[in-house]
Amino acid sequence: MQFFETILWPLRWLVELVLAVWHRAFTFIGMDADSGLTWVLSIIGLVIVVRSALVPVTVRQIKSQRRMMDLAPEMKKIQAKYKGKKDQYSREAMSRETMALYKKHGTNPFASCLPILIQMPIFFSLFYVLRQASGAMGSGASNGKGQAGIGAMTQELTDSFNSATLFGAPLKMTFTQGWEAQNWVVVVLLGLIVILMIASQFFTQLQIMSKNVSDETKNSPMYRQQKMFLYIIPFAFLFSGVTFPLALNIYWFTSNIWTMGQQAIVINKMPTPGSDAWRARQARLKAKGKLTDEERGELDKAENPQVAQGQRQQPVSSKRAKKKK
Repeated sequence: MQFFETILWPLRWLVELVLAVWHRAFTFIGMDADSGLTWVLSIIGLVIVVRSALVPVTVRQIKSQRRMMDLAPEMKKIQAKYKGKKDQYSREAMSRETMALYKKHGTNPFASCLPILIQMPIFFSLFYVLRQASGAMGSGASNGKGQAGIGAMTQELTDSFNSATLFGAPLKMTFTQGWEAQNWVVVVLLGLIVILMIASQFFTQLQIMSKNVSDETKNSPMYRQQKMFLYIIPFAFLFSGVTFPLALNIYWFTSNIWTMGQQAIVINKMPTPGSDAWRARQARLKAKGKLTDEERGELDKAENPQVAQGQRQQPVSSKRAKKKK
């Protein structure tokens, strides 16, 4: 555990700085320094800073997903070429050709995971900051005395955070601690936040899978597997709801809301080509007369696949062929 704390030291320092700056800003405009609302708003401010900084990464993720769709036909050819071949040489050759294809298109399948991978160290940095501030020991118990942080989280701010409550629920308390202390406000509040986190995560993924996935992808086995995860992954928040303190769950829930809003904007403004959202956007632009020639051609292909692929010729008998001559 000490090893991870050391690795996350720079991020912990930054998290403390952002929290302290937001806390100072809210107290400057007259809010109570020890109020739970002030600390909740400071945590929301941290979410805004983190997610705003990740916008360029998100844009890069979207572009990478587009390129992954462009290389799908070539990927199918490689998979068909090595279908049924399970020897070591064939697996290595398939891997080399796949990596060469990724390099050619300037993308990789892990690019879509970048935003969440970057957020996790920040999330755990906040966990360590709040854990130290609340005086929590390795066992999850609290010694009642918080320790100053490694940077901007002074002893004064630490004591302020420790005394902060939201509707009577201490921000430093976990679901388990609330249950043991029979603090039903903590139990109910955390239970409500977990339900909302599960619902927001499910809705976000549902938006993507129902509106922003191309018809070709919907017919693939991978899509069916992802659809199963749609009903499983959101329930991972049950673990965070029980294990992490109220303040950390507020951070994660706020981040979820940001993701849901951001995804709605992406689906509306930058939908996946060939998806229902893309067709709806093209139709809107067509109605307004704002379609470019290239976009008009893509829409025509989507609306008239026979035209795009060429009309199939009917077979002609030898007698009819002779008459034509």
